Parts: sequence; C-alpha cells; structure tokens
Amino acid sequence: MKWEEAIKEAVRYIESHLTDEITMYDVADHVNISPFYFQKGFSILCGYSITEYIRNRRMSLAGEELITSNITVIDLAMKYGYDSPDSFTKAFSRFHGVTPLTARRDNTMLKTFAPLKLTIFLKGGYIMDYRITKKEAFSVLAVSKEFSYENAKKDIPSFWQEHYASGKGAHVCGMFGINIDPQMGDEKFEYLIADIYNPSVDIPDGFTVKTIPAFTWAVFPCKGALPNALQDVNTKIFSEWLPALQGYEFAAGYCVEMYDAPDQYPNGTNDENYYTEIWIPVKKK
Repeated sequence: MKWEEAIKEAVRYIESHLTDEITMYDVADHVNISPFYFQKGFSILCGYSITEYIRNRRMSLAGEELITSNITVIDLAMKYGYDSPDSFTKAFSRFHGVTPLTARRDNTMLKTFAPLKLTIFLKGGYIMDYRITKKEAFSVLAVSKEFSYENAKKDIPSFWQEHYASGKGAHVCGMFGINIDPQMGDEKFEYLIADIYNPSVDIPDGFTVKTIPAFTWAVFPCKGALPNALQDVNTKIFSEWLPALQGYEFAAGYCVEMYDAPDQYPNGTNDENYYTEIWIPVKKK
C-alpha cells in the first residue's frame, strides 16, 4: 500500500471504529506500517497524533448525540470508551468547554471536529535533495530519556531545555537528537541528546554510551532557522519523498537529527543558513 493510500485508509478505518476499543497500534497494523513511522507521518501530514484524532472525533460525536437524543451520560461515556462518567465529563469539558449536563440543560453551542479528508499533492518535477549513504556503526555519549509518542512533540523540546539549564551541555553539546524504538511498535521510545563518543574520556554521571548500528541511511539536508527548517523537511519527507519512493523502504526504528555547531553562525540556530540533517535508515525493497 502506498503511503498516501495508507493515510486515507487509516482515516477510513478509524471512522468505522470510533465506538470500539482502538489504539494507534491497531491503526498502524491495519495499514501494515510500523507504528514508529506511521504515527510520525500521520502527525506531520494531518496535524494531530492518531490518539488525538480519535479522541477529538469521539468528543465531537458525543456532543452531537448528547443534544440530539435522550441517551444518558453514563451510556454515552461507555459508548465512547470511558470507564466512568467522571472521566468522560472531564474529557468532554476539555473539548467543549462545558460539562455534559450543562450542555444539555442550557442547549449550549458545542464544538465540532469534522472527519479528516487528506489530499496529498505530488508536485511534478519537484526536486528534493537527499543522498543514500552507508554508515558504519558508531557510538555516542548521551543523556537518555523515555517518551510516549502521544506527548513527545511538546516534551522533547523541554528535555533539551533542561539539558542545557542543568549544565550537562558542558559534557554533551548536542550534535545529535536520536529516536530509538527497536521494535517499531512500543508505546514509548528512547530519545538521546548525544555527541560522538570519545573512549579516552570518562563517562560522566548521568550519561550513557549507546551504539547506533550500521545502516544504509537516507540523509536529508536542512538549511535555515530551527525549528522551521527541520519541520519543513520532515513534512516534505512524508508528503512528497515517501509517496514517490520506489526502490527503498524504512529499515529500522531509528531516526537521527544531526545539528551543526551553532557558534559557527552569526545567529546560532536562528540563522537563515544554519545547517542540520535528518537521517532515516532504509533498505531496498
């Protein structure tokens, strides 16, 4: 199944199972793509994680049903996968801004979240710079933390901020940001802030040494201020490069971002010429 077809099929599958127990892993399994890459591509292309999309669609439908029928709040909670009326009420209030009882009593205006209709445009003649290169295994000195896919987008930037605020930047400057999910299907993944490991230097407390296996990598250069430059290239990888990919497919649950030294640029990571790379392991089909 091609990537754009997989996204559309995923949305169709979600819509037909909104009142069933369904997870990101069920969706990824249905379209036969590893959760590691599928959740990333879905989020980049659609603007929501799979879990967010499911939750928002359920709350939208629950709100509509609440004000157009006589269903009880308890039954509504059970129908849309909540264990108790309290947990349902909290989720409903976060989404709609009012409790279910208030919405029904006052005929309050509620929010809607329409089913996603995704269109991917492949631009004829578009040139995206990348290279396929083999790299031997290499070791990095790193600080490591585990993240859930659901919250990673906001939690990883905070991890970087904490790293420098704590003084750990004196030991690891942050040449790499590395995602690791060897099984490509866990609920959480390991993230490293890392530099190339120098065996002649002692490993500081709180740091670890990790070996990144040898792979054939698709390497995408990024030029411009962070985070926009990386976000733009990531979007193009999943919306333009991947749908047109013929000879290769994803090989493993690794993704590497390589950062040039910020002090080499007048405006650091905000410089219009700041250079980064995205590495994705690939293999021939």
